[in-house]
Amino acid sequence: MAGLPAGIPVSLEAIDRQLWRRQQGYGRGGRMKIESDRARIVSGVRHSKTIGSPVAMIIENKDWKNWTDVLAVEDIEGGETRKKPVTRPRPGHADLAGAIKYNFHDARYVLERASARETAARVALGGLAKAFLLQFGAAVLSHVRGIGEAKLDREVAWEELVELSRRDEVLLNCADSEAEQRMKAVVDHAYRTGDTVGGVFEVVAHGLPPGLGSHVTWDTRLDGRLAQAIVSIQAVKGVEIGAAAEAASSFGSKVQDTIHYQREERRFTRGANRAGGLEGGMTNGEDVVIRGMLKPISTLRRPLESVDLETREPALAAYERSDVCVVPAAGVIGEAMVALVLAGAMLEKFGGDSLGETRCNYQRYLEQVKNF
Repeated sequence: MAGLPAGIPVSLEAIDRQLWRRQQGYGRGGRMKIESDRARIVSGVRHSKTIGSPVAMIIENKDWKNWTDVLAVEDIEGGETRKKPVTRPRPGHADLAGAIKYNFHDARYVLERASARETAARVALGGLAKAFLLQFGAAVLSHVRGIGEAKLDREVAWEELVELSRRDEVLLNCADSEAEQRMKAVVDHAYRTGDTVGGVFEVVAHGLPPGLGSHVTWDTRLDGRLAQAIVSIQAVKGVEIGAAAEAASSFGSKVQDTIHYQREERRFTRGANRAGGLEGGMTNGEDVVIRGMLKPISTLRRPLESVDLETREPALAAYERSDVCVVPAAGVIGEAMVALVLAGAMLEKFGGDSLGETRCNYQRYLEQVKNF
């Protein structure tokens, strides 16, 4: 990870905590019993602080030893019998499109690289981005709003998310115990029937100043960058910022967040936060609220119809070790992606080679905002 200023406090324990959170949640599969992720920083941090150079981390994949022959770098004697080819692509996965794209008749090379295992690296780097944001009083957390048809129908306060993030036992990372039990029942049904189930996670960024991002060009709009970051997560097929779905079926008079001014504190406030903290591609000072809509993952213990790549005959899709529900984990990955985008936006606006320089620029901007 390049671009972080020097002087940011870095805690390996805090990064490992994020990696642990990514592995939790009712409905996770066999890999979570194999891997116990820990980050090892090999450059860019000395004596627990960044030094301005790129930060590199290693997260060991303990399962790799079982695949050294299957995915050997060089051809080996008898290699054909050890390859474990995947010739029956799974509907909804990268298998078929990737095999066609690269002209492989074995989807193994595609599915391994497309695997959500790579999100461990995203979460570790997101831990660095969170450490940077924390220096400016900003934090990013997530919770689960729905699993299948079981949904949480109330708003969740920031303090509830803080408490939720501190738990040492994670069921489905829902802030409401009654709703969480209904969600668990949906996952139980998927277990019993050999199916998988998706849902909705919500990421909230708290404590951001107004003015991050830009309205000037399409690719600098922060809402677009955040949406792309969330959709880049495996199995996420949709994004909602603020109350977008509700707003689409409402009149404008019911949707916009009214503007008010507190003279004693010399600051503008909003009557609500339906915009999700973003207006015109910029933060407006309210919490940034973004939801990811996660489809059920593609690997089913009860396989769907497919076609064999070699024979072109109908066949049941291949089965690889898999999860049943990954929505809580996707929320933690979503936190990392939002933190990375927001940290980038902070650095674009305030710059600085050292944390002290960035903080000075930030404080001057806050004075400008207060004196507006």
